[in-house]
Amino acid sequence: MTCYRGFLLGSCRRVAGGRAAVLSGPGAGGPTGQPRELAGCGSRPDGGFRPSRVVVVAKTTRYEFEQQRYRYAELSEEDLKQLLALKGSSYSGLLERHHIHTKNVEHILDSLRNEGIEVRLVKRREYDEEIVRWADAVIAAGGDGTMLLAASKVLDRLKPVIGVNTDPERSEGHLCLPVRYTHSFPEALQKFYRGEFRWLWRQRIRLYLEGTGINPVPVDLHEQQLSLNQHSRAFNIERVHDERPEASGPQLLPVRALNEVFIGESLSSRMSYSWAVAVDNLRRSIPTLKGLASYYEISVDDGPWEKQKSSGLNLCTGTGSKAWSFNINRVATQAVEDVLNIAKRQGNLSLPLNRELVEKVTNEYNESLLYSPEEPKILFSIREPIANRVFSSSRQRCFTSKVCVRSRCWDACMVVDGGTSFEFNDGAIASMMIDKEDELRTVLLEQ
Repeated sequence: MTCYRGFLLGSCRRVAGGRAAVLSGPGAGGPTGQPRELAGCGSRPDGGFRPSRVVVVAKTTRYEFEQQRYRYAELSEEDLKQLLALKGSSYSGLLERHHIHTKNVEHILDSLRNEGIEVRLVKRREYDEEIVRWADAVIAAGGDGTMLLAASKVLDRLKPVIGVNTDPERSEGHLCLPVRYTHSFPEALQKFYRGEFRWLWRQRIRLYLEGTGINPVPVDLHEQQLSLNQHSRAFNIERVHDERPEASGPQLLPVRALNEVFIGESLSSRMSYSWAVAVDNLRRSIPTLKGLASYYEISVDDGPWEKQKSSGLNLCTGTGSKAWSFNINRVATQAVEDVLNIAKRQGNLSLPLNRELVEKVTNEYNESLLYSPEEPKILFSIREPIANRVFSSSRQRCFTSKVCVRSRCWDACMVVDGGTSFEFNDGAIASMMIDKEDELRTVLLEQ
């Protein structure tokens, strides 16, 4: 194993760096500490809420992830320290955050047990439908990602899912209780018992899949990252030409989207040197493969089908309107200032352009992209649509109640909440809509 350790350490020395996606959004809170889009949301309970059995889903910390990632190489803790240092990560920092998370999880568990509540602590791999059926309520101990994971297995609209931010200094926790309850969870429990909270019924997107060659089996992207072998249909030429799969009727997929659904080509988001070589070779053998844009047909609210090419589709709920969708559609003050200057010149307007006006217009536009998690509608956004004499995009963004997409893609996937992926290749049809039976029962507590 010494040679393999050396290979890992040596490989990291050649890594220049990485990238991280940061999702941000306007977070101006109201007088109760709740975000503006939650003002007036939720309903008061008829009485208190006191569960008998609770499952606590704990996140996998970065420290745990790195340990699991290199476990097969039998790295010692010292080797792991060196490896993390070469990647620009702090071993001591990761360990500190791990201890903070663990301490806060223990605080949640102790608080529940002191109230006589039966508790089960699980990680991602142990969290399944059976344990969800056992519990009266689900607590996600982590951040927004853990909340999405916990919600993904809950299909009963009456079963509450409660998020607790176990590392408020490093995690925003938009979907979690206010951060004060991280360290005073018994106070939150007492408020549950007395009914001093509001139920927030978050709408979710249900998905139907039909057509030719569909595969309704989900891939867990956290457990098994997408690889060449998993999404290799584009390179399996013989299979593409020889198979004649039969069409199937609509199948309701076993997941609901709390934040968003993304549809697009896998290659467009995974371009690297090795992929570039493979795609270049493939293009030479198949003249029809011209690029990595996502090719599909779309129908909005049962309207006519429209052929489009783009970098993919994002369909979000009110909950997800503050996440990826917001960052796709938001405008910068620089762009607003440029547009206002053009409007001023073209219209001969005596408009006093100053920083205050530009920021006011920018903020008002960006805030219009947000809506209540309880509103039963979908906001769909087309990323970087291609417009020419063949392809068009009549609406780059709009609110709707139903969206149907027919894939014309080569190696595409449909990703739910960034954690679950389904194959979505040529001939597959996805229908996405809001159904009241899919509501997620969550809790709003005031600061």
